[in-house]
Amino acid sequence: MTGKIWFVGAGPGDPDLITVKGRKLLEESGAVLFAGSLVDQAATLFAPDDCEIRDSKDMTLDEMTDWLIAQARQHKTVVRLQTGDPGLYGALIEMTQPLTAAGIEWAVVPGVSSAMASMAAAGETLTLPEVTQTVILTRVAGRTPMPPGEDLESLAAHKTTLCIYLSITLLHKVQEALLAAGWSEDAPVLVVQKASWPGEEKIVRGTIKDIKRKCQDEKIASQAMIVASPTLGAADWPDLIRSKLYDPTFTHRFRKASNTQEKIAND
Repeated sequence: MTGKIWFVGAGPGDPDLITVKGRKLLEESGAVLFAGSLVDQAATLFAPDDCEIRDSKDMTLDEMTDWLIAQARQHKTVVRLQTGDPGLYGALIEMTQPLTAAGIEWAVVPGVSSAMASMAAAGETLTLPEVTQTVILTRVAGRTPMPPGEDLESLAAHKTTLCIYLSITLLHKVQEALLAAGWSEDAPVLVVQKASWPGEEKIVRGTIKDIKRKCQDEKIASQAMIVASPTLGAADWPDLIRSKLYDPTFTHRFRKASNTQEKIAND
C-alpha cells in the first residue's frame, strides 16, 4: 500500500493562519516536506514528534518528488507544506505529474495567500463598489519570463488592483510599468514584507514615486508583496459608494427592499 500526499497551503506566515484541515493533516502526518525559505518552521510543530521532517530549500524538483514518493510508500499521510496557496506560484503541477506517473494519490488543501494577508495587515480592501471590482495577481518578468500580453504595463492599463508577487528586487520595473500605463506618480502603493509573520511584518506606504526609496530605508529586499490599487487609503475618504447588497432599497432573496418613500418621510 502507498499513502496519500497532501499539498497543504501553510498560509502567509502566521502558523495560526493555516486551515483547520491543513493542521489536522499535519497532526496525523508521517512525513512533512516544507519550504523552509518561505514557510515559518513553527507550522511544522503541529506534526507528531516521530514525524520525518525535511526542509526543501536546498532540493531540486526531482529530489523533492523522489522524497515524497519514497515517504508515501512508508506513511499513510505525507504533507508537502507550501507557502500561501499551493496553486499560486507553487510549482504544483510540476510536482504532481511525477506522483501521478508513479501511481501515488495526491490532493490539495488551499491556503491564505500573501495578497490577502497583506491587505488585511494594512486594513485595506482589494475591491470597492464603482472603484474597482477586479484583482490581478501577477509578477514582473525576471529570470522567469512572462507570457505574451502579460507584461505589467499591459495589465496595469486596466487600472484595477494589482497584487505583484516575487518582484520586490525589481521595484524599479514596477514603477516604470505603472507610469507607462498612465498611473500618476502620486498614486498610492503598499508594500508588506512577511505579512502576518509574528514580530517580522513590515508595512510601507508610499507612492509610485517614492516607494522604492521607502523600501530601501526599511531594508526590504525579499518576501514582500507589492500592491498598487485605486482602493488604497479608502478608509480616510469622506465619501464612499456603498454596496448595493446592504442598501435598504435593494431587494435580494433574503431581504425585501424597504419602501423608499416611507423611509424618506420617516427621516
